[in-house]
Amino acid sequence: MSPELEENSQDEVSVSPMEAGALSEEEGVGSARPLVPVLGADPGCGEGGGAGPPQTQDGATTGTGNGAVTGQEGERETWTRQMDFIMSCVGFAVGLGNVWRFPYLCYKNGGGVFLIPYLLIVFIGGIPVFFLEIALGQFMKQGAVSAWNIAPLFKGLGLASMVIVFFCNTYYIMILVWGLYFFFHSFTNPLPWATCGHPWNTPNCTQDFRRACHNRSILSAPAATPSNLSSTLPPLNLTSLLLINSSCMEAEGLRSPVIEFWERKVLRLSGGLHEPGVICYEMVLCLIATWVIVYFCIWKGVKSTGKVVYFTALFPYLVLVVLLAHGVTLPGALDGIVYYLKPDWSKLGEAQVWIDAGTQIFFSYAIGLGALTALGSYNRFHNNCYQDAFILALINSGTSFFAGFVVFSVLGFMAAEQGVDISKVAESGPGLAFIAYPKAVTLMPVAPLWAALFFFMLLILGLDSQFVGVEGLITGIMDMLPPKSALGSLRREVVAAISCIICFFIDLSMVTEGGMYVFQLFDYYSASGITLLWQAFWECVVIAWVYGADRFMDDVARMIGYQPLPYMKWCWSYITPFVCVAVFLFHVVNYKPLTYNTVYTYPLWGEAIGWALALSSMLCIPLTVVYKLLRCKGSLRERWQHLTTPIWGRHHLEYLTPESEAKLLPAAETKSTLLFESVI
Repeated sequence: MSPELEENSQDEVSVSPMEAGALSEEEGVGSARPLVPVLGADPGCGEGGGAGPPQTQDGATTGTGNGAVTGQEGERETWTRQMDFIMSCVGFAVGLGNVWRFPYLCYKNGGGVFLIPYLLIVFIGGIPVFFLEIALGQFMKQGAVSAWNIAPLFKGLGLASMVIVFFCNTYYIMILVWGLYFFFHSFTNPLPWATCGHPWNTPNCTQDFRRACHNRSILSAPAATPSNLSSTLPPLNLTSLLLINSSCMEAEGLRSPVIEFWERKVLRLSGGLHEPGVICYEMVLCLIATWVIVYFCIWKGVKSTGKVVYFTALFPYLVLVVLLAHGVTLPGALDGIVYYLKPDWSKLGEAQVWIDAGTQIFFSYAIGLGALTALGSYNRFHNNCYQDAFILALINSGTSFFAGFVVFSVLGFMAAEQGVDISKVAESGPGLAFIAYPKAVTLMPVAPLWAALFFFMLLILGLDSQFVGVEGLITGIMDMLPPKSALGSLRREVVAAISCIICFFIDLSMVTEGGMYVFQLFDYYSASGITLLWQAFWECVVIAWVYGADRFMDDVARMIGYQPLPYMKWCWSYITPFVCVAVFLFHVVNYKPLTYNTVYTYPLWGEAIGWALALSSMLCIPLTVVYKLLRCKGSLRERWQHLTTPIWGRHHLEYLTPESEAKLLPAAETKSTLLFESVI
């Protein structure tokens, strides 16, 4: 996830890869020297409230939001090879969302029709915002919060991304916990989800749906008890299959051992959100183990894992290829793939299909979380981030599309095995990957080996995404701590531990019998719903209309050496904000109560909790704008002009006009951190 960092000179300060907001040029121990304020600007408009700018722990000066130019470090750490950046972005952005979320949404929204709004929004929404965040980080050389010094009035965008990534870190790790639980249960033969007869199985559990139906319909056994539904019967011939009653083909309440293991052993699903039930201590142990792994991977930073990202990014593709190669050989796999690709055109009129398409793109592209900005900030200033954005988008969407073939080849086989329509094979829900994929590995020789490999792949896919998310959260917290207070003196390891412990205690609500309902509440509202659309909308508006789309295109041209396609500017200015607003309004107009597997409807108080989670990040942006405008002095126009003046870093000085350079005050001392006033 992190770059293999170039060697720094001895007098430079080593900065953690994700600490993109920290600015330092510590040639000595001198303190920052405040300069003459901009004419017409009131020094009290700054975030700190004083005339001088706040300093970081090492004496470096940070932007105060009052229009000053800050001096950055002499040489910022950069990726040793550009492929390190590509692989890190692949490891972060290509994760569980591509493997379990995209096939689930495709299945939920009628199969192949979902690809139409998905691909459309990729080109008019996903790629433009993806490129914007990487380019912003590369141009500003700062992370999620401080990068919005490009328009300090809207630093609430950075705060909102911090809230979103906190919620995302909290519930996203539960998928890793479930994967770890399956992984530990993969070292038994036969696999526990391959057969019935376990304590968690019900009398309706059966491994062969055709045989059970044959027992009911052909043998006409009215006195049969549920216990003999899974008994051993002679093989069916074609004639007997034709005589099976159609109602029996609906399975009449029969359950596969895979679904029962998932719902009754792993989730221990209760009746609803109002029935939290008891805590599953096996899941608590998995939760502790997962957070310990995450903590010790970010405890001292991730500099030593620069090479590991090549394995974590590429190994999942190898496993997916093997699973697909076996899946297409199964009977009924072709029907599943046809169902995946054949669109149901009536679905295009449903707002939920478009909402899910936009949400999936912003979620799987990691838009709005601030991590792409931080990764981009460690690019060399003249790196071709425009080309990188298209390459990464192609890899990301291609992985989602490819994973769908793996899932639907197995769904087609399961439908053929049970004699039902593909749409009734698996209950739709976030657990699709924990039903279809485990079923796939049970059909392979040496099933425990393939199960262990698959769930190890899931852990790798999720862990590298989790690392960067938690790293970004901790970096943002460290940047916001008052530098000269007791909190500001906390070591990074302590802040990381506190953050992980807080997330752990919130996660305890998701390892109860009602935990799946809590998980879906977080998933639907807090970090992957309309919050990401809201975030992307304001990012485009601020860059295109506050800072200036043409101005930002010129900045990109300075970095990559040529102007990007005008389509990027049009998307930032008009198309992407329109798409975000349209999907948002569709969601409001067609809003329906949240349900789990179309069976359980969330109560009103549950939805209220969900909207509170969503608004906690969405309100950061307008509240920050109002707060800054009220604290600043002068007329409204003067406040706006002052608070939208960018805070530049030292690497920007070569792009200022000669007249501007003449107005920059020289340093009074050699060994001091420089602070330049903005004259733009």
